[in-house]
Amino acid sequence: MSTQDTHGNGAQSRVDLALIAEMIEPNARVLDVGCGDGDLLELLARTKNVDGRGIELSQEGVNASVTRGLSVIQGDADADLSDYPDNAFDYVILSQTIQATRNPRDVLLQMKRIGRRLVVSIPNFGHWRVRLQLLWSGEMPRTRSLDHNWYDTPNIHLCTVRDFVLLCEALDLRIDDAVSVIGNRAKRVGRPGSIDNLTAETAVLLMSRKSEDKR
Repeated sequence: MSTQDTHGNGAQSRVDLALIAEMIEPNARVLDVGCGDGDLLELLARTKNVDGRGIELSQEGVNASVTRGLSVIQGDADADLSDYPDNAFDYVILSQTIQATRNPRDVLLQMKRIGRRLVVSIPNFGHWRVRLQLLWSGEMPRTRSLDHNWYDTPNIHLCTVRDFVLLCEALDLRIDDAVSVIGNRAKRVGRPGSIDNLTAETAVLLMSRKSEDKR
């Protein structure tokens, strides 16, 4: 997995991380997958007193996290989540990283197995600006949350909000909460719909297993 540097860069990322932190219960056991340099883990430790762990592909990110006193190891979401036992965490977080994994479906299944709840944020390839750029220019679009050329992007599995919701349904994941992010503004939507698929630049979703009672 080639993890993007999404934790803490720019207003969009700061909104994303703050929204994720709001979804986490105090004192929870948390795994942040693709944790970057540890911005989110540090925020959760400071504001929610979580027992936080991180996994990050880049050695630079691991080093930066450890320097901050965080418990982070080097690892690949596509290969290493299988090493964790069932129900090891209350929350497993994947912040704007799923599009950079080789097998997003398998990563979600592993997260579902090891975490009671999942929090995932995604850049929305269905945003109206993306559609318009592709329609008028005929070239792969670039946006604030997808700011790479097609030939050097780490994003190999782009999806829309609707695509992700349909995958959750296929994997028996219940969407318990969702927030649509447009610039610096966030709108709680409960469950993303067609309008969010068109207008959201980023979506943040809290999920749990359908087989378990809501808590």
